[in-house]
Amino acid sequence: MSEAVIVALISFAATLLANFGGYRLIAYRVERLEKTVERHNGVVSRTAVLEEKICVAGHRLSELENDIKRMSAQ
Repeated sequence: MSEAVIVALISFAATLLANFGGYRLIAYRVERLEKTVERHNGVVSRTAVLEEKICVAGHRLSELENDIKRMSAQ
């Protein structure tokens, strides 16, 4: 084999290894990003539930304050 063919084969093998390593790194980072997004979505949904509960509690507090005002006015 000529030297050019040997160099080409070695370069090809190195390119394949580098691409495979790059692919594994990208797959790992995408997996980590998916987990982060799942956690974020969980926080967002829990926050929405808490906001609704706070709103309901605020309305209930207003009702109780109005009841106390009515009772004290009588």
